Amino acid sequence: MSQWQQDWAYQKYWVMAHSQQHYNAIRQLARHNDWSAAKQERYQQLLAEAEQITPTKATLTTAYQHVWGYFKKRCTLAEKQRYLNLLTNLTPAHDQLGPFLWQLTVKYEVAYLLASRLLRAFDQHENQR
Repeated sequence: MSQWQQDWAYQKYWVMAHSQQHYNAIRQLARHNDWSAAKQERYQQLLAEAEQITPTKATLTTAYQHVWGYFKKRCTLAEKQRYLNLLTNLTPAHDQLGPFLWQLTVKYEVAYLLASRLLRAFDQHENQR
């Protein structure tokens, strides 16, 4: 996997949580896997713009539903119920779903999500460094 692909894997759900438009623009840049210096510059610009956008309930919901896809077939019934409850009550100011999804990521050892910017923000060990 090339460097830009690794970085996009790290950034993907975080960008989605901030702006669907920026997520779609970056996906268009990444089409056909023909990366260039100009695309890298545009990519960095889009990331900087996304950084300035506050997540909304809708954008967080979309990102978290994508993340949930990694667990929906392996989680317990209690975990599914908790997910649905937290999703229903999700607000950007009171986000308990992100930390719960991080706990599931660690429990089920989902490598792709362990390296995700969106969820790593909820890693207490990471935040204490």
